Amino acid sequence: MIELTTTGWKDYELLDSGNGMRLERFGQFRLRRPDPQAIWLPSLSRSEWDKHDAAFEETRNGKEFWMPKRKMPESWQMKYNDLTFLARLSPFKHTGVFPEQHLQWDWITEQMKKAARPLNILNLFAYTGLASLVAASCGAKVTHVDASKPTIAWARENQHLSGLEDKPIRWILDDALKFVLREGRRGVKYDGIIMDPPVYGHGPGGEKWSFNVSFPQLMEACTQILSDKPVFVLINAYAISSSSIMLGNVLSSYMKKHQGTIEYGELALQESNPSKRLLSTGIFSRWSA
Repeated sequence: MIELTTTGWKDYELLDSGNGMRLERFGQFRLRRPDPQAIWLPSLSRSEWDKHDAAFEETRNGKEFWMPKRKMPESWQMKYNDLTFLARLSPFKHTGVFPEQHLQWDWITEQMKKAARPLNILNLFAYTGLASLVAASCGAKVTHVDASKPTIAWARENQHLSGLEDKPIRWILDDALKFVLREGRRGVKYDGIIMDPPVYGHGPGGEKWSFNVSFPQLMEACTQILSDKPVFVLINAYAISSSSIMLGNVLSSYMKKHQGTIEYGELALQESNPSKRLLSTGIFSRWSA
């Protein structure tokens, strides 16, 4: 089990955490938003926390909303290496960017460079498309699948901002499991699969997703669409009650006929203040040839 920890990058840093909150910088804006596991005391002073530009508020009657402290744009640009993408204050406390994922973007890049051949990559639950853009920028043919039409539109904006309009990305609005099963019937094969399965969710046709039931079904279906010489499989998971050991065991079970290396562990952000404290953000497992 390993721990992938990042201090952030030029356009992102975790400034502090505590009292059930995070204080972060996304580009030029400081945001304050809830994190239920951050039950320790903050390291920075209240005056530093009060310098936020917007805070995500949760009321007693269940209402949730962003409360700007000063005028905020509808969206703003961020950069990572050669990628340019939009951050926004979404209704669900997210910004369109999971900053710790840059460690996985670097890993995807490394696996593709090692393969040294054109690859066909599938990205499931692909959200705002940053992993899709990383794979496409490395020369892959990418199929991007998500159940949200607005999120796919956001991902396509990111493609345009990154100057990758000429890259072969197929944008699919669909339920992940139904799509993979259809690809299996069509005989389509992929050299790499990326997925970020949620705990619960719904497909565009009302299909129900429940992690403990649906995830093994999806993994079984994914084994049917892997090429004869797959390069990698990457699974990220957030807010589930299981450990990374579970993800490692699942990947080991379904990849047993392919020789390769399996890693699993936690993703974490390191605070940029003097405490250098770690905040766990999710779990992952990944297989590489």
